[in-house]
Amino acid sequence: MRRAFLIAVPYIWLLLLFLVPFLIVLKISLSDVALARPPYMPQLDLSTGWDGIKAFFSELDFENFVFLTTDSLYWKSYLSSVKIAGLSTLITLCVGYPLAYGMARAPDEWRPTLLMLVILPFWTSFLIRVYSWMGILSTEGVLNSFLLWTGIIDEPLMIMNTPRAVYVGIVYTYLPFMVLPIYSALEKMDESLIEAAEDLGCSKLAAFWLVTWPLSKNGIIAGCFLVFIPALGEFVIPSLLGGSETLMIGKVLWEEFFNNRDWPVASAVAVILLLILIIPIVLFQRNEQKAREAEGQ
Repeated sequence: MRRAFLIAVPYIWLLLLFLVPFLIVLKISLSDVALARPPYMPQLDLSTGWDGIKAFFSELDFENFVFLTTDSLYWKSYLSSVKIAGLSTLITLCVGYPLAYGMARAPDEWRPTLLMLVILPFWTSFLIRVYSWMGILSTEGVLNSFLLWTGIIDEPLMIMNTPRAVYVGIVYTYLPFMVLPIYSALEKMDESLIEAAEDLGCSKLAAFWLVTWPLSKNGIIAGCFLVFIPALGEFVIPSLLGGSETLMIGKVLWEEFFNNRDWPVASAVAVILLLILIIPIVLFQRNEQKAREAEGQ
């Protein structure tokens, strides 16, 4: 009985916090916009009995999903989001891997301190951190003031309200999600394998590519998924740093809900976004399962 209860708890959690909200959003996506509260029709009226239930389902349709295929704004937003999230993930990997490698090769007494420095940004509100980048990247911000003072540039750089600012914000925000799994994989690696490779004639670079990189593959895959999945639906960073030039589906979704108050179309956008995210989520879970199986052998 106790074992059945422990197994049922996560399923009940998923049912209440994922499946039920998803079904509600799916129902709204099949509805029509209305000047009412809530701003969509039809509404389920159980007081009319079975006839009311049949009438409710008969009024649902896929009109909003068809509309998304006719307006280029939405599919361009999806493609732009995938592009920005993918490139941001690649940049984060290029920045995060050397950091994780340096942490894993640091003396044992320094590792807790370095790990704390990586986690330290999480102690501050996410919104405050994004606002701080507005002060750094603006025309009269810290970065331009420093570059002008040193004479590196003659006029301020236009970084704010451009895609470059969005990349900076995403890479900074999600960098710990890349560093931590790679560090965890590198920390467990037996350094004698590197010594053996070098004794067999490999250079340090060859030993890295033949030994270190393959053994850290699971951490790399996990880190890439942990960055790509939330970055794909990001809307705070493109709204505050990207301005009108940056097109991301999370930003479009926010505007449909709160500016246009078109809940049915916004729900359809959210459903498609969730279906897109299912692919990397499933791949991430499979990678984690393979990693656990490999550790158990």
